[in-house]
Amino acid sequence: MTEKETNVKHFLDLIKKSRRGKFKIYIGMSAGVGKTFRMLQEAHTLMRNGIDVKIGYIETHNRKETHDLLEGLPIIPRRKLFYKGKELEEFDLQAVISLRPEIVIVDELAHTNIEGSKNDKRWQDVMEILDAGINVISAVNIQHIESLNEEIKQITRVEVKERIPDSVLQQADEVVNIDLTADELIIRLKEGKIYAAEKVPTALSNFFTSDNILQLRELALKEVASQVVRKVETEITSRGTTSLKPNKFMACISSNAQTSKTVIRKTARLASYYNSPWVLLYVQTPKESMDKIALDKQRHLINNFKLATELGGEIIRIESAHVSRTIMEVAEQRQITTICIGKPHMSLFKVILATNIFNQLLKKLSVSEIDLVILS
Repeated sequence: MTEKETNVKHFLDLIKKSRRGKFKIYIGMSAGVGKTFRMLQEAHTLMRNGIDVKIGYIETHNRKETHDLLEGLPIIPRRKLFYKGKELEEFDLQAVISLRPEIVIVDELAHTNIEGSKNDKRWQDVMEILDAGINVISAVNIQHIESLNEEIKQITRVEVKERIPDSVLQQADEVVNIDLTADELIIRLKEGKIYAAEKVPTALSNFFTSDNILQLRELALKEVASQVVRKVETEITSRGTTSLKPNKFMACISSNAQTSKTVIRKTARLASYYNSPWVLLYVQTPKESMDKIALDKQRHLINNFKLATELGGEIIRIESAHVSRTIMEVAEQRQITTICIGKPHMSLFKVILATNIFNQLLKKLSVSEIDLVILS
């Protein structure tokens, strides 16, 4: 691409960005903190100020206080479709784009759409709405953020299946935390304001323990704080203010499925925190060539590449018998500041003494300005 073509593309990107809708996300530590309630309150305020706001999709979970707020608000009817012999209702993406309200409220950002829908996930619907120039207000719980999946599983002992890529949150123009103390949330639960009475004892002994709530609350507060820092840094950079050498992370993975998934999520998390780009490097050794590697490992690799892409990483796949040398060459070419690897299964001391790859890598890093992070 010539310099002239690059300049034209940059200008077109600026025009496209200016035409895109604004995106606001309410985030909370769990169900019941009041995200939907707050969105509906905001919708009423917008209407009183003459703004064309419509309800695209709201899930009240039969909470009376929330349901009562729907009165007087214009609601876009849900589309009805049959799935496995049942009539179900789903968010109507096309109706929103056709009606073109100034602002649309779309709840449950991490929701998985019914099979046969245009997009697999609701967040993908929201991206289309934003691209159409319509402003969106949405909501999500902290446990649905992809890079936090392992931490959430450790805290709650539950693997959350519905997740959104971190990049969705990073595209938001505004992220607002709906915060409650652990005691306030538990009181709301006991009063039947979150779940039906028969579900309360189970919820209190499982997900809604004080320890769980405190840890989830901390994650939510940290996430919103990092979004604020990212926004400030982006605006300062856009005004031409120079800063220190920017961070750039590189995750190095093998064909080990679980270790690689953890390295990907934690590297993406670090990159997100520092508002930095990151790449994923997979060095395919001769013994892992396509005709030798097991099918299950091939499948895991493909899934890990897909996960990294969803989390905003660039995939680099290189065939080489020299792993450490390749890692360093790519790191130097891409001006990487931090290399992230998984914690070896044997002790680090044994690895340094007995494993040539790590020994060579550590030697090479010792004479460079690149940091090495070993992720547990």
